[in-house]
Amino acid sequence: MRVVTEEIYGIPPERVIGSSNALRWQEDGATGSSIVYLAEPDVFDDGPVKPVRIWSRVGRRPILAAGNSNGDIPTLRFAGGDGRPALRLLVDHDDGEREFHYTGGAEQALDAARAEGWTVVSVKDDWATVFADHPR
Repeated sequence: MRVVTEEIYGIPPERVIGSSNALRWQEDGATGSSIVYLAEPDVFDDGPVKPVRIWSRVGRRPILAAGNSNGDIPTLRFAGGDGRPALRLLVDHDDGEREFHYTGGAEQALDAARAEGWTVVSVKDDWATVFADHPR
């Protein structure tokens, strides 16, 4: 995501928290040394790792958390905190005409949203535009 967030969303890459590739320091003749990316993950940012990464990078609970899968439940529960408000959004991908229709992998999140009062946003019913070149 880091390579596209500034162009698409106007968010600088250093403000993006997510999965990352492993890094290694290596000596090289031209510059003395460098940091290189390895073809393996350092952190796979899913499930309970998400709130840990947020806390380790920001040091605060989010006041807005959004997700679309079971792997987002921990972050949605972590948002706000005891007695602190938060907006918890779950995107329901329920529009097979304009996007892929899928709830597989989000069943628990949809159940948790209903049980815990999170805001569920239906792609079918709540989004006027999914893709700019695909009119409704």
